[in-house]
Amino acid sequence: MANAKKLTMDELLNDESSKKVIAGDTVKGTVISVKKHEILIDLGAQGVGLVPRREASFARNLNVGDEVTASVIEAEMDDGYVLLSLRKAVKDKGWDEIQAKLDNGEIVEITPFDANRGGLLVEYEGIRGFLPVSQLSAEHYPRVGSADKDEILQRLNSLVGKNIKVRILDAIKKENKLIFSEKEAIKDGLAERFAELKVGDVIKGIVTGVVDFGVFVNVDGIEGLVHISEISWERVNNPSDYVKVGDTIDAKIIAIDKERLSLSMKQLVEDPWLSEVENLKKGEKVEGTVTRITPFGAFVQISPAVEALVHVSELGEGSDVDPEKVFTLNERKTFKVLDIDKEGRKISLSITK
Repeated sequence: MANAKKLTMDELLNDESSKKVIAGDTVKGTVISVKKHEILIDLGAQGVGLVPRREASFARNLNVGDEVTASVIEAEMDDGYVLLSLRKAVKDKGWDEIQAKLDNGEIVEITPFDANRGGLLVEYEGIRGFLPVSQLSAEHYPRVGSADKDEILQRLNSLVGKNIKVRILDAIKKENKLIFSEKEAIKDGLAERFAELKVGDVIKGIVTGVVDFGVFVNVDGIEGLVHISEISWERVNNPSDYVKVGDTIDAKIIAIDKERLSLSMKQLVEDPWLSEVENLKKGEKVEGTVTRITPFGAFVQISPAVEALVHVSELGEGSDVDPEKVFTLNERKTFKVLDIDKEGRKISLSITK
């Protein structure tokens, strides 16, 4: 022992192994006992640490001899043990990892464990987080009618247990706030796809939602909308009469913006209106069926694709004529063609006397 190096007082003070631990410290140790109600960890000169039963879920894979990192909750309990938390250490390390991935804009993979109408619940790096429904991609966004809240939840539940690639959108440790975005994870690829598309292109897409005002379509990750007016050349009252979720459809791109494509199904087929009015002439008499009665006149179906208007001004003198007193819904009458506007797709009629 004559050649053993003597430590100076400064070296002794700075020797980590001789320091007493304090609450909040992060320590390393070796597992020496794994029991149902507790786990004991050898901290060397700093004593023996105890991990209580309530943290069993964070220690279920530990075995004697494993090295672990833990946080000190209480420096010395009545029995002499150092009370440790694996949960806090895991979370602290998790927040560090999360912040690094947020700073780098890294794409990560998450697996939701539950859902509510607002989005998907996630645990990542030991931290609970959230993927809002508004941050889902076109493929996963539950596009349904505003009243179908149960269907929204059903569609979100179908994503529970599935792997989803996302970017971290927001991470605030002190608020325990962790938000993910699938949209952000795919935006680079979407920008490339957008650049390849142009108005007039015919695309294939999968119907992701059918609502009162139209049909939402997933076009290779890009969201498209077929407005109700672009579904068919005939009058469409209910889009669900034409398509359902999961259908693959062909559509024509009629407009492109930064986030969505405007699509048309009807423009892929010939407009029957044009062929049906081809032989129609001003001044001739036609038969038609009254389909709608409004304060400004009545609409009349004169062929399968052609609806014409009898304006209130054609019903008699004065401005107080009530179309409902002149027409009966679904009645069939003879009318005179007053005007044909092919460019505006309008036919004007008058009643015959």
